[in-house]
Amino acid sequence: MEANHTKDLNYYRDFYKNQLLSYTVPFWFPRSIDEEHGGYLFMRDADGSLLDDDKAVWIQGRAAWLLATLYNTVEQKPEWLEGAKKGIDFLRQHCFDTDGRMFFHVTREGQPIRKRRYFFSETFAVIAFAAYAKASGDKEIAQEARRLFGKCLEYATTPGLLEPKFTDTRPAKGIGVPMIMMNTAQQLRDTIGDERCDEWISKWIADIEKDFVKDDIRCVMEQVAPDGSIIDHIDGRTLNPGHAIEGAWFILHEARYRNNDPHLIALGCRMLDYMWERGWDKEHGGILYFRDVYGKPVQEYWHDMKFWWPQNETIIATLLAFLMTGNQKYADWHQQIHDYAYSHFHDKQNGEWFGYLHRDGSVSNGSKGNLFKGPFHLPRQEWYCWQALEAFL
Repeated sequence: MEANHTKDLNYYRDFYKNQLLSYTVPFWFPRSIDEEHGGYLFMRDADGSLLDDDKAVWIQGRAAWLLATLYNTVEQKPEWLEGAKKGIDFLRQHCFDTDGRMFFHVTREGQPIRKRRYFFSETFAVIAFAAYAKASGDKEIAQEARRLFGKCLEYATTPGLLEPKFTDTRPAKGIGVPMIMMNTAQQLRDTIGDERCDEWISKWIADIEKDFVKDDIRCVMEQVAPDGSIIDHIDGRTLNPGHAIEGAWFILHEARYRNNDPHLIALGCRMLDYMWERGWDKEHGGILYFRDVYGKPVQEYWHDMKFWWPQNETIIATLLAFLMTGNQKYADWHQQIHDYAYSHFHDKQNGEWFGYLHRDGSVSNGSKGNLFKGPFHLPRQEWYCWQALEAFL
């Protein structure tokens, strides 16, 4: 993006819109809708053929959110609303345990396979229910979204309510909970509204700024001790640049919502700056998966791979930072990450993106969907960037 930005911004707006509607959404829908058992079948090979008919609960929620959001913001296509309902009904009928918590992994028919110690299935159900309630006008689902958000607040703030993964020998807290809760609240506020959202979003941002953003070493930590100090052990030192950059754009989004709040713009941009410096692969391009805060070796052997979703989050963050500051650096970064991602991840033959590349950019694994990848990060990125550019222009 050179000095004449408008031409470039128009190009990017049209590009993201076209990718979303011509390559990304059609890869998944309508073929992923399970007409027999409800919900969606997302475990797919490069060409879209089914690898496995199990269902990841959190992706059922994410996909229902996507379809309802497209209906709410792009076009009121009956098939999008009907498709969203398939996911909502499946979640409500099969994905809640008797204790009110949600499963993580179920069979095609909805028999439970696994439940996890965290509540991310619930947060994605909140945004799905809320977006669907807005699209359909269903008051009961709106009620359910708000009730479930209340449960998530309890899980997030009540120690011991969920079975802990670790002993209390070395207590730690992660950036994941304030991040996911902030974005869940933003979505809820945007669709059906909830008076709890603003206050909690402010609390989570303050938590991230106080304990996870380390200005002295130009870093955003993934986990810290309860007092915010760095835990100098392998897990405590491990950074996830793409995740922190996702947090940066959630904060920039909030800045935009709050009439371009200068404090939040500065915070989001610092987070992006620090983690671009640490995450961008200067040799091959793309955002690396893990880094050590002190530059030491990382334990996870996939640390230098390129996963799809950190690239999606960085595309959004760099674009948003540019639109909000006009700083040319962010325009350059956006072009770099955009060009890298669409030349390496995008499957020009079948649509959608490959999920996993080796460090050199070669495809590690041809699958398009599994328990962790489905129609969310990529379509959300293309939708969000298109909508942000549309509003800006």
